[in-house]
Amino acid sequence: MFLKGKTALITGSTSGIGLGYARALAAEGANVMINGFGDQAEIDGYVEDLIRTSNAGALHSGADMSKPSEIRDMVADCTKRLGAPDILINNAGIQHVSPIDEFPDDKWDAILAIILSSAFHTTKAALPAMKAKGWGRIINTGSMHSLVASPYKSAYNAAKHGIAGLTKTVALEVARDGITVNCICPGYVWTPLVENQIPDTMKTRGLTRDQVINDVLLAGQPQKQFVQIEQLASLALYLCGDAAGAITGANLSMDGGWTAQ
Repeated sequence: MFLKGKTALITGSTSGIGLGYARALAAEGANVMINGFGDQAEIDGYVEDLIRTSNAGALHSGADMSKPSEIRDMVADCTKRLGAPDILINNAGIQHVSPIDEFPDDKWDAILAIILSSAFHTTKAALPAMKAKGWGRIINTGSMHSLVASPYKSAYNAAKHGIAGLTKTVALEVARDGITVNCICPGYVWTPLVENQIPDTMKTRGLTRDQVINDVLLAGQPQKQFVQIEQLASLALYLCGDAAGAITGANLSMDGGWTAQ
């Protein structure tokens, strides 16, 4: 348990990739604060599981990542109850698909706020304590859309490209402070959110399940396989270790070959 005594704060972690990160870090002994919305009883169950797994502390914050004041309060609460975050994973995100000339203004604002601005606010709040300790790990969840674009996702592409730039900038600023800042850029990941899209896509496009998976969702991934949450979590764990101490400012693709094309 190489993270015993460390505290991790993970945004957007009551399901999917973020919850996978939380479970992996807890398995290495970290205190963990998860964040996000959902059924409270289910979330409470996740917290109890994290405590059992880590034999350490775990808490949930329902802070809204579009609200800077709630983000600052979340970091302060984590610091008070579990310890200042040694590991920060910016994972919160939402999506909306539409041509730009029809893209709702409020959707643009929300996507930029929750993906990009929230990472700015959490990083700003967490960095002073990391600097004081001389150690820290910041991991941002990017996307293949941090590096390449797809049509009809202007806000998401802009926000994820912004995350890539923010990662590089902060990494340079803290390069001598014992803090690394990196971005994991997955392709399509097998999550409940993706799985639940399949029946609607089958109906809308008149396709079979296999056709939706291979010809729509995985059209750009040469391996024709979804990235697994456990694979992303393993990379995050590696980045938290001493062996990855020289990796900083990197946008690390885990996309089945998508961005190699």
